[in-house]
Amino acid sequence: MTKRSFRKEIETLGKVSSTIVSEMYLEDILKIIVAMTAEVMGSKICSLMLLNEKGDELQLASTQSLSKEYLSKPNVKVGQSISGRAVSEKKPIIIIDVKKDPKYMFPEIAKKENLCSMLAVPLMLKGKAIGVLNCYTSKKHKFTSREIKLVSAVGNQVAIAIHNRKLIEEKESLTTKLEERKFVERAKGILMKERGLSEDEAYRKMRKQSMDSRKSMKEIAEAVIMTYGIKSAQ
Repeated sequence: MTKRSFRKEIETLGKVSSTIVSEMYLEDILKIIVAMTAEVMGSKICSLMLLNEKGDELQLASTQSLSKEYLSKPNVKVGQSISGRAVSEKKPIIIIDVKKDPKYMFPEIAKKENLCSMLAVPLMLKGKAIGVLNCYTSKKHKFTSREIKLVSAVGNQVAIAIHNRKLIEEKESLTTKLEERKFVERAKGILMKERGLSEDEAYRKMRKQSMDSRKSMKEIAEAVIMTYGIKSAQ
């Protein structure tokens, strides 16, 4: 390992850290990270796959590849793929030549894209694998322990970024729901007073209007508030 390549690895990890804490969308963060990983590893293709909600399939989340064939790959079953093996065993998996490995699910794509060696590293978060970071080379390559540690470090940072972004989304969703609830409660009170409806009747009336008009409950509640607000001002 030369000083130059070691310095490049450190710079890459620094850039990954800076990207993760940025205010960019998660999709853009992942695109930048796989591109940086591909560059520092000299990979033909670098891809990031995440587990679905059931935890039985991996789906492509990001890649720097422009190959239509690779981009259109279907989800892969955890128990039937090399990437899935990295997730289930929670450890890096190395394949010297994917074109000759019977467990690699897309040999035709590998041949067309000239893919050879593969490194699959699980994205670990609190002892749980949530996805995998794959690196492919165009020639046979024996991945060194330093390279494996580098990709693992990147993968762990990505896992943290995904986790943090989900926490933010959950918080934003909760805030939105609380805001909607305030509007609905206010609108119910107005309908109960102005129409002589019970609380349950007022809610069901707004719910029906929401379903019929395909508008959110918040939009219906806002309309009720605005309508009776205008009438009371007249």
